Amino acid sequence: MFRKLMGFRVREWLTPHIGIKRWMTLAVVGIGLSSLGFGLGMVQVVSTNWVWLPDEIYHPAIIIGLMIIGAMLFLYSAWRMIKNVLAPYRRLQGGQVIDAVMAHRRRQIGFKFVAIGGGTGLPASLRGMKAYTSNITAVVTVADDGGSSGRLRRDLGVLPPGDLRNNIAALADENSLLTQLFQYRFKEGDLQGHSFGNLFIAALANIVEQQHDAQKNSLAEALVQVERVLNIQGRVIPSTLDDVILTANLKLHGSSRTVKVRGESQIEKVEGVVETIEIEPENAQAYPASVQAILEADIIVIGPGSLYTSILPNLMVKGIADALRATDAFIIYVCNVATQPVETENYTVAEHVMALENHIGRGVFQAVLANNVYPIDTIGKTEYVLPAPEHHEILQRYDVHYTDLTDDERPWRHDTNKLATAILRLSGQGEITPIFTSTSKALV
Repeated sequence: MFRKLMGFRVREWLTPHIGIKRWMTLAVVGIGLSSLGFGLGMVQVVSTNWVWLPDEIYHPAIIIGLMIIGAMLFLYSAWRMIKNVLAPYRRLQGGQVIDAVMAHRRRQIGFKFVAIGGGTGLPASLRGMKAYTSNITAVVTVADDGGSSGRLRRDLGVLPPGDLRNNIAALADENSLLTQLFQYRFKEGDLQGHSFGNLFIAALANIVEQQHDAQKNSLAEALVQVERVLNIQGRVIPSTLDDVILTANLKLHGSSRTVKVRGESQIEKVEGVVETIEIEPENAQAYPASVQAILEADIIVIGPGSLYTSILPNLMVKGIADALRATDAFIIYVCNVATQPVETENYTVAEHVMALENHIGRGVFQAVLANNVYPIDTIGKTEYVLPAPEHHEILQRYDVHYTDLTDDERPWRHDTNKLATAILRLSGQGEITPIFTSTSKALV
């Protein structure tokens, strides 16, 4: 049993100069003194002194003193052993030990929350929900082929890390210097445009690939290591490990002509409107961990995020939509606050939902959450997504809920606190109170 508790490495634990052996010895001494005091006290109670001990030893002051000194020695040595054992982890964790213990405990309790999407929209769901649970899983698209992610994808053959990086940062302590380093983007030189976090993830994926000779799982294993380094509340996983390419059919402005564009980064360059999208290969398979997270979830949120380039590329992966239909979780589609050029120009909430149905069918989610507050001073500058027309058919199929979701400083985006509160209320968990820590207070 002792060997099992010590990890089958008793000899290593007793190695000199690691700060364990001396305190373990002192703890044994403390236990011995306390036991001796307790034994002498019991002898006094039954009135049968040990004849081989002088009578003075049975004085109550000596008995109590032995017990107190023994207890103090044991407690002090135990504290020193715990401190020495946790020292390497505190260097990685930072802050107080009790904060780490409480954070770990929260991961074991609370509802299971899954958010599906990508881009800059999905982090809004994650940041807001961190105050209520640590059982968070972000299922993120890997269809990006532009910017730093696209360059790494072409040069190194890794899946694009950009959307994964943004969501990892959302689940980390954003005030941490390490998180700021992770999000740092080089502004000049050969690395101009690259994010440090993208390079870090790509490098780890390559190291894992070389060690295990398994390219397909290298990104997933690299993400596990990144999550440990940043000590995030939850996990971020790709929807698929296949090399997915996004293609779109766009109707050109002022013409009935339709063009097909290959690559997510090329879509925004066309002066037209997206009609449909596809992914290549069509049979791209869902990452099993993503399917498992969906099946085990209590609440699932799709979005917010770009409809055609962040949300649908996940839902069109084989196995994701089926898992959403099979899960017992309450599923909410969060509509964007503002429309996007090329993708959703002039779209109302109804058009967003209809586009989802046209690509993946019905029965994937039960409710729709949308904004209905449009600050007067931003009208004309921001094209807001307006409510579905009265009596529209989606109102018969979904619980469509409107509320104020706008960020006061950036009204074209979601406010993380408002969004989290609305999600919990809509899912029937509105009575849950936030569990704030020194980390989460700075994030929401």
